Amino acid sequence: MSKTSSVTDDYTGAVSTPVPHRFSRSGSLGRFSARFAVIGVWLLLAVLFALLVPDTFLTVGAARTIFGSQQALVFLTAALLCTIIVGEFVDMSVASNFGLAATLVTVLNVSDGVNPWVAAIIAIAAATLVGVINALLIVKVGVNTIVVTLGMGTFLLGIALWQTNLMPVSGLPRDFGQIALFDIAGLPISFFLGLILMAGFAYVLSFTPLGRNMRFVGENREVSRLAGVRVTRVRFGAFISAGVIAGVGGVISAAGTGGFDAASSQTYLLPMFAATFLGTAVLMPGRFNPIGTLIAIYFLATGVLGLQLLGATSWVSSVFYGGVLVIAVTISTVLNRRSR
Repeated sequence: MSKTSSVTDDYTGAVSTPVPHRFSRSGSLGRFSARFAVIGVWLLLAVLFALLVPDTFLTVGAARTIFGSQQALVFLTAALLCTIIVGEFVDMSVASNFGLAATLVTVLNVSDGVNPWVAAIIAIAAATLVGVINALLIVKVGVNTIVVTLGMGTFLLGIALWQTNLMPVSGLPRDFGQIALFDIAGLPISFFLGLILMAGFAYVLSFTPLGRNMRFVGENREVSRLAGVRVTRVRFGAFISAGVIAGVGGVISAAGTGGFDAASSQTYLLPMFAATFLGTAVLMPGRFNPIGTLIAIYFLATGVLGLQLLGATSWVSSVFYGGVLVIAVTISTVLNRRSR
C-alpha cells in the first residue's frame, strides 16, 4: 500500500488528503523515460552490436567513425535549428548552402589559385548572403518558406554543379585541412568544434533573453509582438545565423576531405531532418534542442555503422534514416499534444 498523510489548512481547518505517493513516482518515471528513452535505446544498440560483431564494432576505428565523421551533420542540424526554433519549420536550402560553401572554397583555391583562407572567408560570406536573401523574401516580403527555400536550394545546387562542371573537385592544401583534422585525444578537432557549437547554442536558448525570445516567437508570433519582442528582427537573425553556420560547416567539411562533390550535399537532407526531429524526443520532450539533436546524430551514426558491419549494404542508411524520421516526427507530434 502507498502511504498518505492528512494535512490541515491553518485558515479553514479543513483536512485534505494528498495524492498517494505512487502517482508522483509514476509521473516522475514517465518524465524520466520520455527524456532518456532514446539514450537508453542507443546504449542497447551499442551493446547489441558489440555482442554480434565484437571484432569490428569494439575498435578505435569504429568509435572514430561514429564520433569523428559526423561534423557535417552537426553543423547542418545547428543551422536548421536556427530557423526551426523560431517557427520556420522547413528550410530546404540549408544543405545546398552548405554545399555551395564547400564547393566555393575548393574551386576558388584549386582552380583559381586563391589563398585558402581568403577562399574560406568568401565562401562563408556567400553562404551568409544566401541567409540574408532568404530572410528578405520570407520575413520582409512574406513569401512562403517552403517555396523560397526549396527554390533557393535547387538554385544553389545548380550553381555548385556549374562551378565544378558536374565533377568532384579536390586538392585543398594539407595545412588548411588541419582546421578539421587536427588530432585531439584521438578525435579530429572538428568533433570538438561541433560540441562547442551545440553547447553554445544550448546556452543561448536556455540562459539568454535572445534564446527565450526565439522560443517565444516560435510558439506564437502575434503574442510575442504584443509582448514587445522584435519578431521581425528575431526571424531575420535566425536565417542569417543559419547561413553563417552552414557556410562554416561547409568550409570545415571541405577542408577535412580536401575537396567536395557538389552533388553530395543533397544526401544530407534526410539525415539532417531525421536527427533534428529525433532530438525532440531527447532531454526536452516535444521541443527542438541542440543537445538532444547532437545525441540523435550519434545515435543514428551508431545504428547505421552497426548494420553495415553486420553485412547490410549502402541501402541501409536510407531505410534507417527514413524510418527514424517517420518515428521521430510521430513522437514529436504526440509529445507536443501532451505538453499542450
